[in-house]
Amino acid sequence: MTAEAKSKTSKSKISLARIFLSTFITIFLAEIGDKTQVTTLLITAESHAPWIVFMGAGSALVLTSFLGVWVGQWLATHLTPRLLETLSGSILLMISLGLLWDMLQS
Repeated sequence: MTAEAKSKTSKSKISLARIFLSTFITIFLAEIGDKTQVTTLLITAESHAPWIVFMGAGSALVLTSFLGVWVGQWLATHLTPRLLETLSGSILLMISLGLLWDMLQS
């Protein structure tokens, strides 16, 4: 293996490690204390079967993550990054405006 090939391989490994770590940290922080964790806590307390609840919750999170990656990959091949950013920003803006409207109506 040439020095150039070794350099590309090590850069690729570093890049993959960065993607993994940034994904892990982002998802981990987003999930701490969310309704899924609270629900899992309550189901465990009720059922007294923590390992079964862990396996069910873990399987559900793996499946939803798979669906997110699969849909994200499909969108990345069919939409430009700019359009994808615009659409996601527009959707979040509409959700925010809907929540604000609902709050003002109460």
